[in-house]
Amino acid sequence: MSITHLADDGGLYPGSGDRRVAAPPPPGRLRVVTLVDHLGGHRGGAERVALDIVQGLDPQRYERVLCVTRWSDDQLTKPRVATALHELGAAGIGFVGLRRTARWKLWEWRPLVALLRDGRTDVLHAHKFGSNVWAAILGRLARVPVVIAHEHSFPPDAAPLRRLLSRELVGRLTDAVIAVSETDQRRMVETERMAAEQVVHIPNAIGALAPAGHDVRAELGIGPATPVVGTVAGLRPEKRIDDLIRASARVARSWPALRVLIVGYGPPEEVARLTGLAGELGLDGTVRLLGSRSDIPDILAALDVAVSSSTWEGSSLSVLEYMDAGKPVVATRVGGTPGLIADGVNGILVEPRDPEALASALLELLADPELAARMGRENRRRRRREFDLETMLARVQDLYEHLYAGSRRRQNPSRAAAS
Repeated sequence: MSITHLADDGGLYPGSGDRRVAAPPPPGRLRVVTLVDHLGGHRGGAERVALDIVQGLDPQRYERVLCVTRWSDDQLTKPRVATALHELGAAGIGFVGLRRTARWKLWEWRPLVALLRDGRTDVLHAHKFGSNVWAAILGRLARVPVVIAHEHSFPPDAAPLRRLLSRELVGRLTDAVIAVSETDQRRMVETERMAAEQVVHIPNAIGALAPAGHDVRAELGIGPATPVVGTVAGLRPEKRIDDLIRASARVARSWPALRVLIVGYGPPEEVARLTGLAGELGLDGTVRLLGSRSDIPDILAALDVAVSSSTWEGSSLSVLEYMDAGKPVVATRVGGTPGLIADGVNGILVEPRDPEALASALLELLADPELAARMGRENRRRRRREFDLETMLARVQDLYEHLYAGSRRRQNPSRAAAS
């Protein structure tokens, strides 16, 4: 069954709208199907990493298909989604949208099952817990040669059912589990009892930021000498934006002109809660909730200090962006963040849920511009040296080739010979 036919059965073919049947791929290319819950919009870092990988795979070596499991036509009205679909189509990447409206409507998986069962899929690469579970089941039933689960965060207080499914399904039925941080890798092996040789550490990475030159300070009426701190994060409970707001109240006592920029999407009730908290603390003119923005590089250029106040993280793309922007970072010592920020070298680490410690770190950096500038320079060097997108792509492609070469289920004779 071709991807074009999948579109007729409920999926969506590339964003260009082209429904012509594509010619068979050259011999030797592996077909990689990437499975993810959502595309674009206000979703988090996992979706962005999945899109970066599928777009960055070498088209001479891989036939690429992206399958989004939670798709509806109204997503086409969202500019970021429309742009992503256009880029996929222009790059020759197949797209399949599953119209899953409820978790247990199993028949909505039929387009993906048909794609996997046509015998041409060589690698199924899933991202995040839900897709990982389904990939483990469907990939094995379809005898896909290589099934990979990409775990973007594994919270320390994960529900028992999640831990059970991760261990007994994902751990047993996939060929590899990618952990984005060494902390997650250790937890999967030591706590979840996954096989050590199965769990592979591939840290997240980004490409260099490209500011457009928009003066965000001028837009917001902030003077060039005004101290500005900020964060880029979805307004979700684990991000603890309220801790940043409480810390800002203390910092503002020493720096009355302080401005705090909070960038990221959140439901209206969460925006109202955080706005109310800022008002209670007398920060109405200090804290600005800017919502979702497309000019993140220009936002970061306006900051003096960047903040991550989460209670847990995998490998934060926001922190990587702060690093690439050359900003000193104050972050909580959770998940994979200590693998990005070395305390006292390129930032300051504090314990989570401690607004006082967060405030003290901010005060230290605002009071010492030379220290802040030195940390910022080290951040930029380290991001580009250790967390570059091309390096991550090379590691992922090497994993594909290694696992395919060793698979007993491989179905691509010319590629098997090359491997």
